[in-house]
Amino acid sequence: MVLIGWLKSRSKAIAVCAAVNVMFAASYFLFQMPTVVVLYPLIVSVLICLVAAAVDYASFCARHRKLEHNELPAPSCLIESDYQKMIAELGEKMKRSAADAAEDYNNMIDYYTVWAHQIKTPIAAMRLSLQSEDTEAARKLTADLNRIEDYVEMVLTFLRLDSDSTDYIIREYDLDDMIRTAVRKFSREFILKKLSLDYEPVSYTVLTDEKWLLFVIEQIISNAVKYTSEGGVRIYMDEPGILRIEDSGIGISPEDLPRIFENGYTGFNGREDKRASGIGLYLCKRITDDLGHTISAESQPGEGTAVILDLRTAKLGVEE
Repeated sequence: MVLIGWLKSRSKAIAVCAAVNVMFAASYFLFQMPTVVVLYPLIVSVLICLVAAAVDYASFCARHRKLEHNELPAPSCLIESDYQKMIAELGEKMKRSAADAAEDYNNMIDYYTVWAHQIKTPIAAMRLSLQSEDTEAARKLTADLNRIEDYVEMVLTFLRLDSDSTDYIIREYDLDDMIRTAVRKFSREFILKKLSLDYEPVSYTVLTDEKWLLFVIEQIISNAVKYTSEGGVRIYMDEPGILRIEDSGIGISPEDLPRIFENGYTGFNGREDKRASGIGLYLCKRITDDLGHTISAESQPGEGTAVILDLRTAKLGVEE
């Protein structure tokens, strides 16, 4: 490849050298000079051209190697010097633009982080006020409050995932404790929508981060409740380490199923529900990947959805 590149870049010079040598030889032959007298200067001329080409090719290779290592070779002419000045100026502009973009991004992250934490205060106050009531209106308000809290948690989770560092604390946790916490959060929504809950304690210890895995389980249960109008939700362990959360809701169409974990993808049912953001399952996928778990889904339209968490694959070290 380097040889071809060199030949292309020196094609004009090679053509000129060949033409000069041909004219040189033709001139001798036209005057019918002895063969020895013709061949000697022609051979010398060709050798000089070959030596010059070899030196130029070696220089070309050396300059190419420097460029491969992101180093600019010394300019060999005024034009190359001008080009290198332009490259240096563009590099400085890119650095300044990148620094400005990073500063703007950090400012945005700081703003939304502060906003998300501040809005949690009125949410907690409203939840405390609703705890003393057990009416249908209070249940509906609690369900709406859960949605608001879910969206706030999504914002915080999204910001944390894209930050330079995360706060993963990898230990062994009782999976039943996390499931019960998640179910308790949506208990009023189960009652409001008259949905049944079939939960079989799994008696399983998982190596994970409790806060992040709890977010995943809450998102799955939230979707199950949101898209189920009758029937209920079943939570059980299919086999050791394989947690299944099934609902009897509207299901997912076959063409949408492969894409439900993509950022912003809502599918047909999600587009029907104007509240769908298309970010919840994307965050679940990102988190499970980071934790060494896997998440997948099975579904049939009108027959419900099953989300499967494989919690056996954690490969992260335990933090003492």
